[in-house]
Amino acid sequence: MIAPRALIVEDDPSSLNALAQLVEIEGFETSTAATLATARRRLGSEQIDVVLCDLILPDGRGTELLEELSERPGTIDVILVTGNASVDTAVEALRLGAYDYLTKPIDVSRLKALLSGLNRSRDLRDEISSLRGKLRSVGRFDSMVGTSPAMQRVYDLIEKVAPTNASVFLIGESGTGKELAASAVHRMSRRRRSKFIALNCGAVTPTLLESELFGHEKGSFTSATRRHQGYFERADGGTLFLDEITEMPIELQVKLLRVLETSTVMRVGGEEQVPVDVRIIAATNRDPHSAVEDGKLRMDLLYRLKVFPIEMPPLREREGDVELLVEEFLSKLADGSARGRIDEQAKKRLCTYHWPGNVRELKNVVERAFILADGEIDSDCLPGEITGEEKPEGPILRVRVGTPVADVERRLILATLEQFDGNKNETAKALGLSVKTIYNRLNAYDEEQETVEA
Repeated sequence: MIAPRALIVEDDPSSLNALAQLVEIEGFETSTAATLATARRRLGSEQIDVVLCDLILPDGRGTELLEELSERPGTIDVILVTGNASVDTAVEALRLGAYDYLTKPIDVSRLKALLSGLNRSRDLRDEISSLRGKLRSVGRFDSMVGTSPAMQRVYDLIEKVAPTNASVFLIGESGTGKELAASAVHRMSRRRRSKFIALNCGAVTPTLLESELFGHEKGSFTSATRRHQGYFERADGGTLFLDEITEMPIELQVKLLRVLETSTVMRVGGEEQVPVDVRIIAATNRDPHSAVEDGKLRMDLLYRLKVFPIEMPPLREREGDVELLVEEFLSKLADGSARGRIDEQAKKRLCTYHWPGNVRELKNVVERAFILADGEIDSDCLPGEITGEEKPEGPILRVRVGTPVADVERRLILATLEQFDGNKNETAKALGLSVKTIYNRLNAYDEEQETVEA
């Protein structure tokens, strides 16, 4: 078994040698450094598992090294050592991601306890890593399912970026699992014990989006009867997932950029900057550079968000994953019962369909087929567009030739909204429009009605 390796960073030679000897007694191999510059060279050329670093060094502070390591892939535990311990020092060290801290003179029993805990943590991480590798081989990665090369590339990228604090930009068609990928990044990060909060920027009206993001003060507008914490404050210490970022109004993108650059928010109607520590994961179903050209996304915000882009492959490019996903969905629906089997013909049809709606569409089709099937699912349980025998389903809207397009659009939107019991998200999805467009159209119809009644 390879012994773990510790890097001791201390500028006092006697303290450095004494600490190195104590660490070696606990079964660690050691490297030493008297400055931050030397420590950085050691970290660049050696495999280090833990760093014991003095807080005050000739060329800087130990917290600088701690911050740098928090941005690097992989896990290196850091224990800060200080001769001037205070509550503020301890809080700062732990906030920056330190495993723990020690005060001088070193308490040998506490040092032994920390190093013993580090060994247990290392063994547990190795076990988790091994288990994750085994799960990947059978098509399981966090909440995602798939063994295709396209998905394996996604898993590789998530594993590399998750331990860092880098912003992640997920790009892919609707239904490709961008929120699942964002959640996986969070759960595999140092922020996993804090909140993961998701916001669909296209599902909130533009007038409310600023308040939802940044919060508002009591009395800042008519219905503001109390102070409201926005998504940034609620996600403090954790991860905020901004889905469909191109649906955010341009003027609000300017404010978002400032928050990302300053790590502070100002509530609507407020006068004080509120510090926040939030990792941002953004997503879009559009080509981001086309969105910039179309005026839907600011170029500077794109570069700020696109530190680490991950492209989510469409289902049609994930060879072999459809069958695995079908089995996954059916196993959850059947919940251990005898139901949930699918015949080979139906399975073949599912595997050869092009899935424009990706995994989300596949999941909906499987659920519908499961409900329709008396026993084994066959082709009769599948919709016509998949079997090649497409039949119209649901109500039909008839319009007279020559009806103005605006009237046709209005009737179609209102009829579809009624069909989905007022659910604007489902209405938007069925019509191929953004939720923002649905809200705008409905507001316009209300204003027209008020004008008529006046």
